[in-house]
Amino acid sequence: MTKKLVVIDTDCGIDDAQAIMMALAAPDVHVLGITCCFGNTDVENVCQNVLRVLSVCERSQIPVYKGSTGPLVGATNAITDHFGTDGLGDVLEVRDPLWKEKIQTESAVNALIRLVSDNQKQVSLVALGPLTNLALAVRLDPTFPAKLKDLFIMGGNMEGKGNASLCGEFNFVMDPESAYVVLEEYLCPTHIASWEYCFRNKLTWEFFEELVDQDAPATRFMKKITSSCRAYSREALRIKRDVFFGSGFVSYDAYAVAACVDSSVVTESVECAVRVELQGALCRGMMALDQTDTLKKSHRVSVMKTCDLDKFRKLLTASLRLPCRK
Repeated sequence: MTKKLVVIDTDCGIDDAQAIMMALAAPDVHVLGITCCFGNTDVENVCQNVLRVLSVCERSQIPVYKGSTGPLVGATNAITDHFGTDGLGDVLEVRDPLWKEKIQTESAVNALIRLVSDNQKQVSLVALGPLTNLALAVRLDPTFPAKLKDLFIMGGNMEGKGNASLCGEFNFVMDPESAYVVLEEYLCPTHIASWEYCFRNKLTWEFFEELVDQDAPATRFMKKITSSCRAYSREALRIKRDVFFGSGFVSYDAYAVAACVDSSVVTESVECAVRVELQGALCRGMMALDQTDTLKKSHRVSVMKTCDLDKFRKLLTASLRLPCRK
């Protein structure tokens, strides 16, 4: 069986790590490369985090590329410590002193263009962080989006409920201009796992505890990096429950990878045009859904709405039952 070719663009935090593991564990997926950008932490930490995940999964042969250090326009927004200052919970005592030698010399943006151009209409691009690398790719090669098979994005929102601003989701708020460029100029089939989609399809903390209690290298790694992180603390979130959706285990980026690995995971979606708002103090970075065809845009995206949680749980469980294939 021909394997699905995938490139992952990431700002590797804890949920990115779990999403990458899901892609690596999928038997019919071949990850061509991983491109890094700023977001959950600075891009140098992101590169090291990706290398660490690949090492744990015994997949260090997958090339890793360093990309954008900041947004397309303006100063970098303040990076939060939602997943720790290093993106992986600040619990990894030893860092690889030779990590720079393990990063490809080719830039992430050039690598994206090359990998897709060499495999036209075959590559699924999964974007898990700010969309800066993708925006730069289309600026360097306007034909780049047309060469993709499809695009999966974790980011944006459906209802104007924000987690990084009043109305904006983190990945889009970190670089609104790039999000705007991508959703205007990438006319390939596009699938979006919004912030609300992830939370509305959250899992129980009991499942999370069972998930990280498996006996495998990847499981032990995931248990360690989540051990001191408030985002993975049932007690911390019980004190301050989410005002919209209640408390639960949400592995944000894994929802986008799951949709790429198995399209049947998404059981309902909204097909419509979208646009990212670039103006205003309250709505900058918000993704607006045009369900009344007001914008008269020809390109429609698929905004995920409901999820087959049983299939999603199985994909998460499989992602930590390593060792992975070499």
